[in-house]
Amino acid sequence: IEMMPFVARAFETIAMAKVSTSGPEAVKMGFLKATDKMTVNRDYQIQEAKDTVLAMNLEGYTPPRPRDAIRVPGESTFAMIKLALWTMHEQNYITDHDVTVSEKIGYILCGGNVLPDTMVSEQYLLDLEREAFLSLAGDPKTQARIQHMLTKGKPLRN
Repeated sequence: IEMMPFVARAFETIAMAKVSTSGPEAVKMGFLKATDKMTVNRDYQIQEAKDTVLAMNLEGYTPPRPRDAIRVPGESTFAMIKLALWTMHEQNYITDHDVTVSEKIGYILCGGNVLPDTMVSEQYLLDLEREAFLSLAGDPKTQARIQHMLTKGKPLRN
């Protein structure tokens, strides 16, 4: 299976901060399964979520075992992502910090510096994600973006 279309779709969704505005749209975007419970009325969402979790607990729910064999596209696909980012930056579509953030996203999605079709564990990917998050959280430009979003309600292009 060619992985690039899946990586490209996930990369675009994350890097462009795409969000769903409804349950059906979340299904279409791959955030939810069609069989997932959806509550339209915001007044009931928290209570229904709580009730669902309590019912799952009573039924003896146990989380799935973390996956230990996830095929990742590796460094060659990451190189293609970096080339696309470079092109977008050269054409002034994205800022220096957009490149920084997007490269970290691409690195995680591709599985880091590994050969194509390498099998990695879920924990390995979570570790890459945590490392990127902590690195970005300490960056003043990221902090400015967060502050701007919280105070102005819209993204900062720094």
